[in-house]
Amino acid sequence: MLLDPISYIRDRIRTVPDWPQPGVQFRDITPLLQDPKSFRVLVDCFVHRYMDQQIDVVAGVDARGFILGSVIAYELNRGFVPVRKKGKLPFHTVAEEYELEYGSATVELHSDAIQPGQRVLLIDDLVATGGTMIAAAKLVRKLGGEVIEAAAIVDLPELGGSKLIQQQGIPLFTVCDFAGH
Repeated sequence: MLLDPISYIRDRIRTVPDWPQPGVQFRDITPLLQDPKSFRVLVDCFVHRYMDQQIDVVAGVDARGFILGSVIAYELNRGFVPVRKKGKLPFHTVAEEYELEYGSATVELHSDAIQPGQRVLLIDDLVATGGTMIAAAKLVRKLGGEVIEAAAIVDLPELGGSKLIQQQGIPLFTVCDFAGH
């Protein structure tokens, strides 16, 4: 029997009810990372998608995007750059503020992380409201890079982030979604 990678991955994402606050169904990817077979299937989904595309650098979004992004960059033989929360990078940075449900946050990228004309793959674990991914894409564009695609393991379409990302002209790929769950 052939393995359906999408179902296989989706079935291994743990749902934690009422975390970090009541009413939230948190989608926990750590079981995917703990199990060697699941982790390999997950990484292979991305590697097979991007292996024939012209990507210059993979940018992982703080913090779970670092885990996946660095492995994908390694497998594609490309460089990796971290998109960090404000105040975490030691060199000159560019910053982008974005709105959260209750307040705002800022992400930064080293000012020399992306060179003009570089083709960048953005990676994070999950798309919820889309703010972090859109802010990361704006940083890449500020430095003259081209976001060829934003990618994540999980889409939570009810929160509207995937739609907002695509409305910004950013192609989006997610392995699975939890629509209506």
